[in-house]
Amino acid sequence: MQRSRAGARHILGCSSVARLAADPRLVDIASKWLDATAIPYKATLFEKNPDANWLVPWHQDTALPMSERHDVAGWGPWSEKFGVSYAHAPARVLERVIALRVHLDDSTADNGPLFVLPGSHTRGVLSDAQIHELSRRVPPAQCAVPAGGIIAMRPLLVHASPKAKDETPRRVLHLEYAASLELESGLALRAA
Repeated sequence: MQRSRAGARHILGCSSVARLAADPRLVDIASKWLDATAIPYKATLFEKNPDANWLVPWHQDTALPMSERHDVAGWGPWSEKFGVSYAHAPARVLERVIALRVHLDDSTADNGPLFVLPGSHTRGVLSDAQIHELSRRVPPAQCAVPAGGIIAMRPLLVHASPKAKDETPRRVLHLEYAASLELESGLALRAA
């Protein structure tokens, strides 16, 4: 498990996380969004608390963990996070991914909840300038969710999270699913 100030990355290798990600109830939810049998490929724990209270600006999740690097048109730039290669993917691939955010604690207006720009996932991969302009025009929706609740979101959905205003912890297990680990042009997702 790779811990950081914000939580832990690449935790699908933890047996309890892998069991939860493969739980038929979660796979069924993800499969409905993908219109195919969902395969979990990535798990991240986000943890806000008094010692780790951070702001996440408006963004899309466009980088995917890859099994190995292949330079393919439309993919990149490439980077490495905790020993895992990532590539920024084209919209046609990101549209075939779904994330389930399992709330381990209540997410409230005061503990740094997720905010989204409704409908933004239909606009493709956006530049930073386009995201900034969109955030000025589209009213954000706050995603306050009780413990045990789940949010399904596409990686292209523009989202952000403010710093918490109180000391109530907010832990979210962010699980990502795809219909296949094999993508295109010899590229494949890496389970992380």
